Amino acid sequence: MSKGTVKWFDAGKGFGFITPEDGSKDLFVHHSEIQAGGGYATLADGQEVEFEVGQGQKGPCA
Repeated sequence: MSKGTVKWFDAGKGFGFITPEDGSKDLFVHHSEIQAGGGYATLADGQEVEFEVGQGQKGPCA
């Protein structure tokens, strides 16, 4: 599990980017991949998160 900080997240559009703490490139994150208890999953700018890196249609994603 990797750690990082939410660079920005647009709750209306349901996506944003996470900056990994290891200095690697920012990763795309979609609301459907967020593990949260019930309801619409969202993130806050500056929030510290743990994530796994996967492969999306346009490259690596969280």
